[in-house]
Amino acid sequence: MESQELIPHLFRTEYRKIVAVLCKRFGFDQMETAEDIASDTFLTATQTWAYKGVPPNPAAWLYNVAKNKAKNYLLRTSTFETKIVPEIAGSTAVADENEIDLSPQNISDSQLQMMFAICHPSIPPEAQVGLSLRILCGFGIDEIAEAFLTNKETINKRLYRAKEKLREGHIKIEFPGAAEIEGRLDNVLTTIYLLFSEGYYSVNQDQTIRKDLCLEAMRLCTMLTENESTNKPRVNALLALMYFHASRFDARINKNGELVLYDEQDTSLWNVELISKGAYHLKYASGGTELSKYHIEASIAYWNTQKADTSEKWESILQLYNRLLQLEYSPVAALNRTYALSKANGKSEAIIEAEKLKLTDNQFYFALLGELYTGIDHKKARQNFEKAFSLAKTSADKQAMQKKIAALNI
Repeated sequence: MESQELIPHLFRTEYRKIVAVLCKRFGFDQMETAEDIASDTFLTATQTWAYKGVPPNPAAWLYNVAKNKAKNYLLRTSTFETKIVPEIAGSTAVADENEIDLSPQNISDSQLQMMFAICHPSIPPEAQVGLSLRILCGFGIDEIAEAFLTNKETINKRLYRAKEKLREGHIKIEFPGAAEIEGRLDNVLTTIYLLFSEGYYSVNQDQTIRKDLCLEAMRLCTMLTENESTNKPRVNALLALMYFHASRFDARINKNGELVLYDEQDTSLWNVELISKGAYHLKYASGGTELSKYHIEASIAYWNTQKADTSEKWESILQLYNRLLQLEYSPVAALNRTYALSKANGKSEAIIEAEKLKLTDNQFYFALLGELYTGIDHKKARQNFEKAFSLAKTSADKQAMQKKIAALNI
């Protein structure tokens, strides 16, 4: 791979590791310094590799350069010069203090510790996601602004305020105690869940699915399952949910980038390996007495990977939605339950339940009503599809509604 292709790839995979380790070493007071050193490392790689070629082990080369830049930074600080330099001749321990540990274990630990620090209760949820994208996933400000459909200035202000809270609160980058891990884990899972949802239900004008966001969410959740203190049932349930959803990536979007509704998906495109991984983590999540919303949503997602269109399947999904709404009500879950109701008990009953929801600013609400009225009331089906079209945020969604309207005219 040429350097112009390799460096962006390495930036995505290694930048976050370097920043996490340096932030842990320097503290949140010098987060920008950590980011600057990591960015400067890749600038050096760009300049050096263009002339000398790509080294045999590019990641190790980056780590070595980052270590040297970090140590040079420490040498330049006044604290080091005034307090450490006089002692350096007679103390090898001081030199050890300024070593930058980029071992695989410390990289993994640093990223997990950073995750818990970013998801501190004092940080607003949207800022937690933004900081996670920036520090833990290596996303640029432009990419984060695009994901949130806002501008760079807004994102910069949001991240600045979040970083200030981390500094002012003297929040340490370390594993909290066992009791605090249990309490803060829900914030971490919520951030991962929102990150995945941002990718899976993208409202980006050009992309209906942002796979990069989804894969980053799955990577972060996998790290939690690989650590004994965070490998909890609800963590595995969330990872199972994401695997099940990811298994249908290729079937959800056609070759023209248009959204393909569930009933119209080519099931041969469903990824059997990912479904199997989801089933493994769902089984692991079933240990113990804990029942979270992730357990129920993962179970629903599991049934949605079963190709047979049976009454057992839809009755099971319907009952799971009933349980989910009792546990944690949300308009989206109520809307999805209505679809399951139509499959289990018929469209007429589902129409009555759907119209009670009155989600008048939701394109999917009108799209579902259009589906439910199709074959029952031609005029109402068309009106609802047209309303869904007017509310659609992506060109793919608009095209899907245009096709539904056109089909009614045949």
